[in-house]
Amino acid sequence: MSHFLKKRLASLENHLTQENPALLEVLPTYYKMDKMLYRIGLLDKESSLASRISWWPLISVLGTFSSGKSTFINDYIGEDIQDTGNQAVDDKFTVVSYRAGSTKNQTLPGSALDADPRFPFFRISREIEKVAKGEGKRIESYLQLRTANSEKIKNRILIDSPGFDADDQRTSTLRITDHILDLSDLVLVFFDARHPEPGAMQDTLEHLVSRTVARTDASKFFYVLNQIDTSAKEDNPEAVVGAWQRAIAQAGLTAGRFFTIYNEAASVPIEDPALRARFQSKRDADLKEIHERMDEIEVQRNYRIVSVLETVANELEDDIIPQLRKAKAKWRRNVLIGDGVALGLVAAAGIGLCTTFNWWPSSEVFSTSWVRQNWLDVAGVAVGIAILALAFHFWLRGNMSRRIARKLTPKYGQLELNLRAAFLKSSNWMHSPFTPEPAGWGQRPAKRLRQIREILANHIQSLNDLYADPSGKSLPEPEVPSEPVDKPEAEQIEPASKE
Repeated sequence: MSHFLKKRLASLENHLTQENPALLEVLPTYYKMDKMLYRIGLLDKESSLASRISWWPLISVLGTFSSGKSTFINDYIGEDIQDTGNQAVDDKFTVVSYRAGSTKNQTLPGSALDADPRFPFFRISREIEKVAKGEGKRIESYLQLRTANSEKIKNRILIDSPGFDADDQRTSTLRITDHILDLSDLVLVFFDARHPEPGAMQDTLEHLVSRTVARTDASKFFYVLNQIDTSAKEDNPEAVVGAWQRAIAQAGLTAGRFFTIYNEAASVPIEDPALRARFQSKRDADLKEIHERMDEIEVQRNYRIVSVLETVANELEDDIIPQLRKAKAKWRRNVLIGDGVALGLVAAAGIGLCTTFNWWPSSEVFSTSWVRQNWLDVAGVAVGIAILALAFHFWLRGNMSRRIARKLTPKYGQLELNLRAAFLKSSNWMHSPFTPEPAGWGQRPAKRLRQIREILANHIQSLNDLYADPSGKSLPEPEVPSEPVDKPEAEQIEPASKE
């Protein structure tokens, strides 16, 4: 483990000690999982699972251009920190963070996020560089940090995204979006009720809806149809909502949390009192539910931190190990076939030479005296053949290993585990083709994984006791008021002193 990683993990431990001691108990479990993944080769020793997730409660607001994302954030925080308008006013991802002791909001460059391990975009420039050559140097054009002295965002982070109405999103922008989706505890996906038809929502449906359908954490996605007040003129909110939900269903999402809201200050005046009351009632109910979920985000974060390890354990046992076994079996089969073909060719060549020169055991060439006189030459030929066979064997296994590895992804799952590196470790010169299990896996690692699962179950139980307390053990015992009780005469007599 590098000095930098040790320093970062120490900083994380100090942060959790002050901010959330309940999560401090989870860190050693992360380190246990790290060791297992190191041995398998899924994680390099310059990384830790603890450094690949956000330990801050994180709320993301994504969606189409002019769908009211920034207006919603300003209303929630209680001040105008984000620019608003009917056109695209910001093409950057904006991280909104708390700043105490100052009434002046500040806007800081993207490097403030890229270089600070406390924020969810730490070293995101490297990831951008991998998918878009040269773009990693332009981090300022993708990210910015804004601060506000608002209790609403204390101990949490809000992210406002650029819109997704562009026909051709930059690969780097989509990479950042995927990063946000993985790290967030709550994702609010905004649509514009003024343009609910599928054509206007196509990019959002493609990237923010279709990709969330199969996620194990799909419950953290809230789909919000904003500016629903525009349908009041036609009094057809049901038709607008129906068109919106049908478009989402066509993208593959048949279940989820759907909300319709609008901002009172920016709304179209509704003249009819009864109609206005109906719209306000529905809006207030939906806003209340969204705000309540945002306010309890710290609880969601705590469960998410534990569930990440459960997800990794499930991926490891149910998918990663079977994939590595299958890849290694294919590699072993190809190597053994190649070795067999090579040995067959050597044998055929030997038989041909013996036939050509009549070199058979019965011939005088192979007489005992001849072998005794030329044993060094015989040994040299044998050693040479063995070296050639061995060199061919290692060339073959290396070549087959690289060919199979190219079909395995270096970024699997939420924490981007490296299947390719794990397979290359399982097929290097230290591991026999006759061993069916991948490197670092067997009965003992499987047992350690079961132990980690038991520890995770205890972590969940501790969180349940902290937030739900199903057993009621933490509730204080009811105090029974004491009343003076007259003692019997026998108890009122002082005992005689013993002498």
